[in-house]
Amino acid sequence: MSKVFIAPWRLQVLTLGMVGCFCTVLWRLADLHIIDRETLAQKVEANRKTLEVRSARRGNLLDVRGNLLAATRPVIDVGVDPQSFNSKDLDKLPKLAKILGVPEATLTQTITRKSRAESDSAFNPEVSLLRWVKLAEKVDEPTYQQVLDLKIKGVYGNRRYERYYPGNSTAAHVLGYIGYVDEIRKVDGLEIKDTVLRPLMGVEQYMDFYLRGQDGWRESEHDGRRRELSQYRCEVAPTDGLDVELTLDLVIQSIAESEVHRLVQEYKPKGISIIVSRPSTGELLALANYPTFDPNEFWKSDLNSLRNRAVADVFEPGSTFKIVAIGGALNEGIVGPETIIDCGSTSVPYKGRQIRLPKDDHKIGQAPIREIVYKSSNRGAAQLGMLLGEDRLYKYAKAYGYGELSGYGPGGEVFGILHNPKNWDGLTISRMPMGHAISATPMQVHCAMASVANGGVLMMPQIVKRVVNKDGNTVVQFTPKIRRRVLSPATAALLAGMLREVVSPIGTAVRASIPGYECAGKTGTTQKIVDGKYSNTEHIATFTGFFPSSQPELAMTIIVDEPNLKGTGYGGVVAAPVFKNIGEQLIQYLAIRPPQVDSNSREAIAASDKHQKNVRP
Repeated sequence: MSKVFIAPWRLQVLTLGMVGCFCTVLWRLADLHIIDRETLAQKVEANRKTLEVRSARRGNLLDVRGNLLAATRPVIDVGVDPQSFNSKDLDKLPKLAKILGVPEATLTQTITRKSRAESDSAFNPEVSLLRWVKLAEKVDEPTYQQVLDLKIKGVYGNRRYERYYPGNSTAAHVLGYIGYVDEIRKVDGLEIKDTVLRPLMGVEQYMDFYLRGQDGWRESEHDGRRRELSQYRCEVAPTDGLDVELTLDLVIQSIAESEVHRLVQEYKPKGISIIVSRPSTGELLALANYPTFDPNEFWKSDLNSLRNRAVADVFEPGSTFKIVAIGGALNEGIVGPETIIDCGSTSVPYKGRQIRLPKDDHKIGQAPIREIVYKSSNRGAAQLGMLLGEDRLYKYAKAYGYGELSGYGPGGEVFGILHNPKNWDGLTISRMPMGHAISATPMQVHCAMASVANGGVLMMPQIVKRVVNKDGNTVVQFTPKIRRRVLSPATAALLAGMLREVVSPIGTAVRASIPGYECAGKTGTTQKIVDGKYSNTEHIATFTGFFPSSQPELAMTIIVDEPNLKGTGYGGVVAAPVFKNIGEQLIQYLAIRPPQVDSNSREAIAASDKHQKNVRP
């Protein structure tokens, strides 16, 4: 029997090979159980457990009469789990593509692709299995039922909630909208970027705490075949958001927006703001702007359209500001309604120097205070401002709400410009009383006039009435808030009577008068500043007023930026008729009756030389 000869080098190679294999296995075991243990354990846990967030239904936005302004509806996103898809269902894909309105080639490619490459480096790729891929979004129930009838394994839908606004652009700047934003969150020291839905403006953002509700969640475990182990299921139901009832009235809002549309068609202006409120409470019944947008498709509008002009735009209020100087002088007892002011002078002495007075559109001459009001004399207002002096004029401007936020809840509001007297130049004392050298928002102009209608009390504008649950029970009640008293009741009544003459055949706002009703208000025609100079062609037409003047029910402000017409866009020509058109419709809608006693007639004003200075700012 011969001995088998084995060369020593072969034995060495075989031994080294076996040792290498064992070392490779040991290294792999060490890699799996020591080096990459935490990462792999997380992947196993992720495959074994699923955590599903169950979104809460966002609360509705309602008008003061319960009409729906914003709501949440369920929609279905149809997708596929490529790992569960069976190739036997390939012949059903043409029907599925037709139902979903998706190209067949794209659909087939999406469904048959079972993985994607994820890598931080081109030299270290990692394959990730696709578990769910979206095929179509916002599918309605009938269409989804057709998808289910095909019985394609792995194809199913995920339900979610979508915000929608049934009135489209109605009250868009008040309601706001919800959009996707990028948020960064930290997990185990790592920054993770998420794209989430968030309210971005308006009442949606202002009342988000009550509207959003509380999301729920559902955690479950699966076996190796991805079958759910129901005994390990843990579930917390979502808590839906509360409904928010606004002070807006959908009918009044629609009437205001119809007037905005008419103004756009007639004058093609750069911008418009209309505000309607109850002066006694500050409740906003309508707030309309132009340009506007559709919250359902807000991304299709530019930033200029998204801006709430009623609180974000500033302009020189012009003659509407004259109530500050006139009301202040009356409240201080410096003048009475029949005090004569020389409006024919071109300059007057003030603190040892001669001050040049602004021009008047029409020569007036010697005139009582009431005539200065209804003829809107610039020179008369300037002299009343001088009688008050810098400090008192500034204090009354602040008391009326100029130079400060009005308290409009949804935000986006600016302060406007009201300089401290120490920063005034030599002409400010004669120009500010006529509404120059100051900038204000439409809301500030509106609140100032509403304070006169409210007996001299300045209210905070209120947009939210209450928060209610699904049963209609009040959870949070919002009440009117007083900011301060501006004028004494007697002075406010006297000024209201003078403003009534503005809306009469002898005043500048006869087009605002409503037959059978006492209306009061003030026009404003502001020259815009272009290249550092007042323009003779670009104007802002304003009318702000209230009715009935002796028992005010409604206050209204109309501002039209750069109306396009031949000649000057006067407030009495462009804005005042809007007051009448809206007012006549609201008289019928709200059943407003004319007051029985006219306590602010011209005779009463003429006889009222004595009035009390009860409260000063």
